[in-house]
Parts: sequence; structure tokens; C-alpha cells
Amino acid sequence: MKGSGELVTAQAPGKLYIAGEYAVVETGFPAIIVALNQFVTVTVEAKQQYGSIVSNQYQENSLVWKREGDQMVFDNRDNPFHYILSAIHLTEDYARELGKPLALYQLSVDSDLDAVDGRKFGLGSSAAVTVATVKALNLFYELNMSADQIYKLAAIAHLDVQGNGSLGDIAASVYGGWIAYRSFDKEWLAAQRHEATLSELLNMDWPELSIKLLTPPDNMRLLIGWTGSPASTSQLVDKITIAKAQKKAAYQQFLADSKAVLEDLIASFNRQDLAGIQAGIRANRHALDRLADFSGVAIETPVLKKMRQLAENFGGCAKTSGAGGGDCGIVLIDQDAEITPLLDQWRANQIEPLNFEVHEIK
Repeated sequence: MKGSGELVTAQAPGKLYIAGEYAVVETGFPAIIVALNQFVTVTVEAKQQYGSIVSNQYQENSLVWKREGDQMVFDNRDNPFHYILSAIHLTEDYARELGKPLALYQLSVDSDLDAVDGRKFGLGSSAAVTVATVKALNLFYELNMSADQIYKLAAIAHLDVQGNGSLGDIAASVYGGWIAYRSFDKEWLAAQRHEATLSELLNMDWPELSIKLLTPPDNMRLLIGWTGSPASTSQLVDKITIAKAQKKAAYQQFLADSKAVLEDLIASFNRQDLAGIQAGIRANRHALDRLADFSGVAIETPVLKKMRQLAENFGGCAKTSGAGGGDCGIVLIDQDAEITPLLDQWRANQIEPLNFEVHEIK
């Protein structure tokens, strides 16, 4: 453990979903995710008298609430402090299991994942802050956790707050680069948490979990367009969960379609086949359109639709990224394509190109 005045710093990148959204929340269903060079940075400094958590970005964080009868019920799933506290709680539980004495410290958070005015880009800031907190405390308490253990601990911490989702954004923040991801069995995890210690859980094989790095074709370029309109992933996933219960046959067909498309898409990455990747992106978008139709969830907003149509006019393939409903869209286009006119047309339609690069973790 670091002594008084000593500090450690850890970073975790943000992410964007490329394909497989919504289906990936189901056990074993594939998605492709990419990590970007925008980071949450967490610094931990040992203190003598008291501990604190401070952040430049989260001073004015708003609370979302609804009525249940006459009760005011808060939704904490978009509040970053709850993810930080969950990550601290679980990492310190693990440290205690390893016999480490706990300490006082100031934990400072800085983030590139939001715009200057505080609006979210939709890059998975809750996952990145969870991973960065676990990584920083891993260094501070000298826990020597592997990447796999950091992923598992951060996944538990994030799931404890959000209660749904695939945890693929946690994988992107831990492993970086382009990832083919399949979610673990969350019911298995819930049962094991009553049976196993945290140390045992972090060393187990988790059923169906798969995280494999992909190599994109050399001639492929990723473009990102931001609509300026934030979306709440957890609330959108809630709505799909309702549709899943009410329209079981349509939902099962969506899952089957998504899985088939993603298997082909991953194979196209492995073949370095840009045309195959672009065809897969379009096919995944069509599957998501059908999901939107029967669920009533507006995945592709009018601005995202315009972003996509403009990209297709220039030979790119495009779709929403993540839960949709706002935030970002992604385009995969030939590296040699002239993109300046496309980006100019985006700006003319209030779509902001984001000049981010893929972040590889060495």
C-alpha cells in the first residue's frame, strides 16, 4: 500500500459499439466494440486525516427520479459517483480478502468523455470511471490484479449499480482496441456471489464470457458523428426488456438475426474483408430497425438517420452506435475515400465529427 503523500494514477478509455447492440445483453450473444483515445483518469493519493472523492466534471451532476405512488424514487444509473463508490467498495473487499490494510485517500477523477459544456458523447463514461477506479486502487493497494481480474471486478461493480446491460463497455475499457465480445451468464454470477468469495469469483471461468481482440483491415477508416443529443442506455434497455416480454417471437427472431450477422461480421474482420464488414454493418442496422419497429423504441433518431444517409452517399456504411436514441453514429469507409465533403455536410446538419482514434492497450 502507498504511504501518505504518495499517489498513483490509472486511465481507462471510452468506447463505441460497432455492432450487436441490444442482443449482446443476452448471455453469449456477440458484439463488436472499439476503445477510443478519450479517457477517464483516476488519481489516488494517500491521506492521514480523511478521505475524499473529487471531480472536475461531476460538480453539477443531475438526479433523475420518478413517482412510485407518492414516493420519489431516484434512478442512480447515470450518476457517476455511484459507479465510483461501487468500484471502491468491491476493490476494498478484495483487498481485505488478500489481508491488505485499508487506508484513507483522496480519489480524484478527470474525464475526456464529455463535451466541454458537460453533454455526454455516449462513450461509456460510467464503465470507464468504474474501470479506472479499480485500476487505480489495484495500484494503490498493490493487489497485482490481471486484466481478466480487473474486468471481472469492474463488471460486478458496474452491474451492482446499473442492474442491466452487457458489460461490453467494461471489456473495451480494460482491453482496448477492437473487441469481439460475448456476455457472461448474469444469473450464474448472481448465484455464485452467494457461494464464492470475491477472490474465488475473480479466478473462475465465467460461463459464456468471451473477449477476443480483432484486427481491422488496413484500408478501413472509422468515422464518428455526434448528434449533440444525450441518451440514457439503461432506460432504453429497460424499454426493450418490456418489449421482450410482450413480443417474444419477434424478439427471438431479432436475437437470431443479430447473432448470424455478427458471426459473419467477425469472420469478415478475420479475413480483413472491408466489403464484408460493410455488408454486415448494414445487415445489423436492418435488424435493429426491426427491433425498433416492434418495441417502439426510437433507436435511430432523425439526426442519426441523416448522418447515416449522408455517409452512404459517400460510399460508407453507417449505423447508430450503442443504444441509440441520440449520442453517436459510426461510419466504416475506405481509407482512400475523400471524406472532407461528407464531414462538411454533417456539420451543415448539426452533426459534429469527433476526431477520435482507436486506443490500443499495449
